Amino acid sequence: MNKIQIEEFNKLKAEVENCRNCDLYKTRNKVVFGNGNTDSKIFIIGEGPGYDEDKTGIAFVGKSGQLLDKIFQACGFDREKHIYIGNIVKCRPPQNRNPSIEEQRECLPYLEKQIELIDPKILILLGSTALKAFFGLQSKITKERGHWKIYNNRYVMPTFHPSALLRNPSLKRETWEDFKMVIQKYREIVDAGHKCKYI
Repeated sequence: MNKIQIEEFNKLKAEVENCRNCDLYKTRNKVVFGNGNTDSKIFIIGEGPGYDEDKTGIAFVGKSGQLLDKIFQACGFDREKHIYIGNIVKCRPPQNRNPSIEEQRECLPYLEKQIELIDPKILILLGSTALKAFFGLQSKITKERGHWKIYNNRYVMPTFHPSALLRNPSLKRETWEDFKMVIQKYREIVDAGHKCKYI
């Protein structure tokens, strides 16, 4: 990011941290704006903050985040170097319920602006909520995962949310296949010399 973009990004962060566009602000502890390298070429998008994220203000730090970090490590990706990570909504829905359509609608413009400023080459959508937010309510993660899509001239890979892998470990194999495709695409369009010991 250049200086102007950084200023715009920080202004957006301040706006989000004071957002009261939907009722989620009433029950949040901390806004989870997003974390990682703002110059990264991979932007990972989940559903919404959970208990641990709401306490820390950091995206994906609970059990799902720990599993995601293991996947990143296997891919040769580092959170601070290769990735920016956020969610469809930036405040935790009570009891970790799915964010409503209205809550998503209020929050998506913030996410769209983040994507515009960070300008990643690859978006990874984790789970059904993220997929539907970008490609419509008719989208099905079980059918569309593992297939490249295009959104505003960016490559998009839908895959299972790590929480689904914790509930159903048999999904790990398919998810790894999806991330192998991400590694290959990253080598193709970002860094031909990217190292991953597995592929």
